[in-house]
Amino acid sequence: MNDHIQPDGSDAYEGAHEHDHGALGDAEYAEFMELAAEEGFDLEDVEGAIEAAGHGPLPVLAVVGRPNVGKSTLVNRIIGRREAVVEDKPGVTRDRVTYEAEWAGRRFKVVDTGGWEQDVLGIDASVAAQAEYAIEAADAVVFVVDAKVGATDTDEAVVRLLRKAGKPVVLCANKVDGPSGEADAAYLWSLGLGEPYPVSALHGRGTGDMLDQVLEVLPDAPAQTFGTAVGGPRRVALIGRPNVGKSSLLNKVAGEERVVVNELAGTTRDPVDEMIELGGKTWKFVDTAGIRKRVHLQQGADYYASLRTAAAVEKAEVAVVLIDAAESISVQDQRIVTMAVEAGRALVLAFNKWDTLDEERRYYLEREIETELGQVVWAPRVNVSARTGRHMEKLVPAIETALAGWETRVPTGRLNAFLGELVAAHPHPVRGGKQPRILFGTQAGTKPPRFVLFASGFIEAGYRRFIERRLREEFGFEGTPIHISVRVREKRGRKK
Repeated sequence: MNDHIQPDGSDAYEGAHEHDHGALGDAEYAEFMELAAEEGFDLEDVEGAIEAAGHGPLPVLAVVGRPNVGKSTLVNRIIGRREAVVEDKPGVTRDRVTYEAEWAGRRFKVVDTGGWEQDVLGIDASVAAQAEYAIEAADAVVFVVDAKVGATDTDEAVVRLLRKAGKPVVLCANKVDGPSGEADAAYLWSLGLGEPYPVSALHGRGTGDMLDQVLEVLPDAPAQTFGTAVGGPRRVALIGRPNVGKSSLLNKVAGEERVVVNELAGTTRDPVDEMIELGGKTWKFVDTAGIRKRVHLQQGADYYASLRTAAAVEKAEVAVVLIDAAESISVQDQRIVTMAVEAGRALVLAFNKWDTLDEERRYYLEREIETELGQVVWAPRVNVSARTGRHMEKLVPAIETALAGWETRVPTGRLNAFLGELVAAHPHPVRGGKQPRILFGTQAGTKPPRFVLFASGFIEAGYRRFIERRLREEFGFEGTPIHISVRVREKRGRKK
C-alpha cells in the first residue's frame, strides 16, 4: 500500500506488512524490542502498541437506511459505547458523524447517517442524499432495514443507490428480538442484496454474526491509497461552514466556473471532485460547497454539512479549512477544524475575504485566532480573497508544507536522544511521592505522525502536551496533527 512509500519513493518501512512493525524497519524494530526488554516491558504489549499506532488510514464502514430503523442504536452497538445520539425526533443534530470501532482485533471507522430531515425534498430524496454522501466515502456499507415493517419504497430507492455505487453491502434486518422475528427477516431476501442478518441493535442479538460478515467484505485498508509514488494527484478537501466561499475559491483556483455559486439551499448536492492545475502541479480538489442554511431547517442543514464534510475529509490527504475573516470565528468553524484534526489529516487554514478587512477587524481577528484556534497554532495560515484571487499563489506552498509535515518520520535513535535530553532538563512533576519518567519511544507511523512512548508511570495530559510542543519545535511537523500514546510499565521489577 502506498501509505508506506516515502516522499523520495524508497520503501523505508520494508517488512512492515509481514511483521506489523508499523513504520519501523526490521533492524530498527529488533533494536527497539531489545531496549524494551531491558526496561522490563512485556514484549507482546510493546508489539501491540506499535501495531496499533502504526496503522495507516482505516477502512470506512457506512451505516445507511431510512429514518427510525435503528441506525444510531446499531452504531452505538458497533463502537461499544453510547455516542451517536438516539432520539425519535427527526433532525437530531450531532457534532460528530464518524467514530472509530474495533471488532475481532480489526479497527475501522463507522459513518453514522442517523440524522435526517423530512422536509427538504421529501423523505425519499433526503434519505437518498445522505446515503449518497456516506456511500461516497465508504469502503463497505451496512444497510439497515426494519424487519418488522419489511422493505418499503424508500428502502428500494436506497438499494438502487447501493447497486449503482458498487460497494460491498451487508444487509442488516434490525428489530429481530427473538426467533419469531427471523421469518420477517427472511422476507428481505427479496431486496436482492444477499443474506439478511437478523439483528436486535437494542439488545445486541445477532450483531456479532453481522460484524463477522462486515469484516469479510471490508478491505484491510481504504480503497483510496494516499499520495502515490508515481506522482498521482494529492487530494485536497476544501471544507468550511456554509456560505464561506468554498465554491468561489474552487472556481478561482480552477480559473473557470466549475461550481454553481448561489445563495439558494442545496445548490451543489454532490461533492464535486476537480482536477486542478495549481503551482505547476495537478491537485484533486474535493469540493464540499452547496449546503445552505434555511432557518426552519437549521438543524438538518447543519447535520448534512457535517456528513458531507466528514465524507470529503475521509477521501482527502489535506484539509483546507476556509474561514470568513470578516465574521467572528464561530463554533461551527471550530467544529470543522476539530473534525479534520480528529480524522488525522494535514491542515491548512485559509482566511477568506481578507481584502475587505479594515485595521480594527484585523486586530480583533488575530485575538480570536489566538483564543478560538489556539489548539491548531501549528497549521499553516493563508489570507486570501476568493472573489479577487488575492494571495492564491500562497495556497500551494501552504498545502505542500502541511503534507511534508504529515509525512515526516523521526528515526527511533534520534527520537530517543531527544527524549533523554528533554526528560533530563524538564522531568515530569512529582505526584503522590513518585516521579514517572518517559523511558523511551518510537514513531510507529506517519500520515499523521503517530508516536508511542513507554513510561515508568502515568503521564499527565499537560506533560503530554508539553512533549508534543517540544517535538514540533525540534522536528517541525508543521501542518499536521500528532498522535501520542503512552504505555506504562507494569509493576513487576526491572529485568536484569
